Amino acid sequence: MTIVLAAFAYLIGSISFAVVVSRAMGLPDPHTYGSKNPGATNVLRTGKKVAAALTVLGDAGKGWLAVYLVDHFYSTEVPAAYKMSAVAVAVVIGHMYPIFHRFQGGKGVSTALGVLLALNVWLGAGAASTWIIIVLFFRVSSLAALIAAVSAPVYCYLLYQIHPFTLAVSIISLLLIWRHRTNIRKLLAGTESRIGEKKDIVA
Repeated sequence: MTIVLAAFAYLIGSISFAVVVSRAMGLPDPHTYGSKNPGATNVLRTGKKVAAALTVLGDAGKGWLAVYLVDHFYSTEVPAAYKMSAVAVAVVIGHMYPIFHRFQGGKGVSTALGVLLALNVWLGAGAASTWIIIVLFFRVSSLAALIAAVSAPVYCYLLYQIHPFTLAVSIISLLLIWRHRTNIRKLLAGTESRIGEKKDIVA
């Protein structure tokens, strides 16, 4: 049953709200401009703040929903923490490598936030606060995401010590860092773009 739940979570994660919102609002496919990443930061390059906000809400919401459903509606012999951890990782993988979009997904930041909030609201709040603080100082989304990703397993360990949640959050953190490898190179080269920059928009 846990494998089935994880597979279902992967399918939920495969729904890319950057693509859904862009189509609904008549915007170009986020795969075709800017960083070519189907995420809120890239959607913001169109200048449509509402579209970017809806993308964040949708991608975070699917991460939260997948974990919440397992925690509240699926009772099996497997302890809840193990089921929730498996689903948490699966929904993030779905976002990063979505079957509905030829496995060309986003970097997982918003979906990971939704997952963290579902696992523990204080865990999610800690990671979100870290992201916000870094953005306010540097206005570089990728830098904020990387620091929040590194911080999240630490916060989780402080809350749970050695626990399935800590392992799941650590795996998600590593996935986020892997998906940001291009950004890491740009950060080191000093060429990473800042939030709100418009470039290479295709009408």
